[in-house]
Amino acid sequence: QLQASGGGLVQAGASLSLSCAASGRTFNSAAMGWFRQAPGKEREFVAAINWNGGSWSGGSTYYADSVKGRFTISRDNAKNTVYLQMNSLKPEDTAVYYCAAKRPLRAIANPRSDREYDYWGQGTLVTVSS
Repeated sequence: QLQASGGGLVQAGASLSLSCAASGRTFNSAAMGWFRQAPGKEREFVAAINWNGGSWSGGSTYYADSVKGRFTISRDNAKNTVYLQMNSLKPEDTAVYYCAAKRPLRAIANPRSDREYDYWGQGTLVTVSS
């Protein structure tokens, strides 16, 4: 139901845009997130975006400190798609990137926790060379 795409091999400093297209149901009223897993490491939070009716303290988007200022999460409800624009990529950004969705109309207490999300895409590989 979630299809992530847009990964690839780029040099450090380059940009990539990931997409997560939902099918089978609408996620317009669901919080969405991006996570990543580097080789030999645990999956980690990257960014999250709430739906228009949801609220988190501090705003409707959340970022890991490691990507803040470089990555931007956004959504296009008309296309049932969430995006992750990644700029100034670093070798340490190399990972498989996964998109995730909370069940619609459900609140998320901690958008950084992968246990909050109910649906997961298959992942797309991002490789950043130095």
